[in-house]
Amino acid sequence: MEKEKKRVAGISVIAAIFLTGFKLLIGILTGSLGILSEALHSGLDLIAAVITYFSVRISDKPADKEHHFGHGKIENFSALIETLLLVITCVWIVYEAINRLVSGNTHIQVTAWSYIVVVTSIVIDITRSRALYKVARKYNSQALEADALHFSTDIWSSAVVLVGLFCANFGIYAADSIAALGVALIVLTVSYRLGKRAINVLLDRSPVTLSDEISSIIKLIPEVLYFHDLKVRVAGADTFVNVTIHVDPKLNIAEAHSISHYVEEVLCKRIERCEVHIHYEPEELKKSDSKILENTNN
Repeated sequence: MEKEKKRVAGISVIAAIFLTGFKLLIGILTGSLGILSEALHSGLDLIAAVITYFSVRISDKPADKEHHFGHGKIENFSALIETLLLVITCVWIVYEAINRLVSGNTHIQVTAWSYIVVVTSIVIDITRSRALYKVARKYNSQALEADALHFSTDIWSSAVVLVGLFCANFGIYAADSIAALGVALIVLTVSYRLGKRAINVLLDRSPVTLSDEISSIIKLIPEVLYFHDLKVRVAGADTFVNVTIHVDPKLNIAEAHSISHYVEEVLCKRIERCEVHIHYEPEELKKSDSKILENTNN
């Protein structure tokens, strides 16, 4: 698992290095703000890819005496850093684009290389984003998913720049700066999504959909009369679940433990890299209490 994650993250670093250098060179030669903004975007993507590479190396380390819940949150922390880098990109792009539009200094030189670098970028971004998403889903890696989102965002931003270049080829030079603003808008949208998700995980916010899924699974187990105090937290690719279940009071300790073990087994089969802690209580359940608790769990 770790080798495949490191391999796909390493290839992404190489791809980001190539794209950043290629875009920067052509952007300087043509003076295209759209391409330069893409070069800066790819440059920060390179930093993000390097952060992702090291985060996936660290996140899979097992729990130790100082990190009882493992090292998974390093992936979420790296995603937050990536978000900050993207916001910095947007500030520069917006400032430079507005400055050019206000001053009227929008003339750029469009060459065949302008189109080559953008089309090449789109092809590489499609390839990398698909590979990253595949491995991210396979191993439930949020760091790789964030990296994939970066590359997929580049696809759309490069497409916007391509439109700007096409318009500039017909003398509509302001389209390049407008295209750069389009890139900034796309990047800001992705930054918000990445940042919100990273902060939620770092603050141990319970994932609503995951909590609902776990509740649905437990409700289907007939031996569990009802349950409460369900707590779910995520750290990188790992999910931690705590829940209290109530079982038939006539059961002995071994039988009650067997039920809790079965619940744990079912949850771990349905949720990748899930660690479950169950507290069971034998308690007489009245019909009136049952209805109240059922409504509470729903």
